[in-house]
Amino acid sequence: MLSLWITCASCVHKIHVTPLPGEPSSISIPRNLQLIVSPPSLEGADHRPGITLLKWSQADLTQAIFGYLQQRGTFASVSGEPGDFTLRVATTLSLNSRQGLYHYRIVLHGEMSEGEHAVNSYRAEHSVAGSSVRWVTDSDRVPIETALRMALEDLTGKIEEDRRFYLKQTEKSAQ
Repeated sequence: MLSLWITCASCVHKIHVTPLPGEPSSISIPRNLQLIVSPPSLEGADHRPGITLLKWSQADLTQAIFGYLQQRGTFASVSGEPGDFTLRVATTLSLNSRQGLYHYRIVLHGEMSEGEHAVNSYRAEHSVAGSSVRWVTDSDRVPIETALRMALEDLTGKIEEDRRFYLKQTEKSAQ
């Protein structure tokens, strides 16, 4: 029994991703952003809780989103400290098998607030087909990183489309 547990424990794919934007944003919002990231929710085949043999920590997800937002440069700064706006991000990773391949779907729910007041909500979703087997960690990591990068591009693109709104909100607060 102990050897079975050790074998299973050593097969857990610990996910570490570093999604980077293709290029910095051409649109900037000269405001400070506080980022708050919830622990990732993992759903397996048939929407059962958890994905067998996969572990994705909140710390890694938070670091990945921080790194992406800092590299993208949409906001003047991004930190965990209070800023002009707060972006709360909830992430769901779903894994299912279709047509002989594993499919990884990332859904990001972002809520932007100013102080205690919610000002906008965003949803971004992307799926990526992976391999037909999950023998090594990279068979999970690469498609998860790709789906997360694409979802973050969508999320930040939507925020950037609302640039004028965020500039007006800050001007109202200053008055």
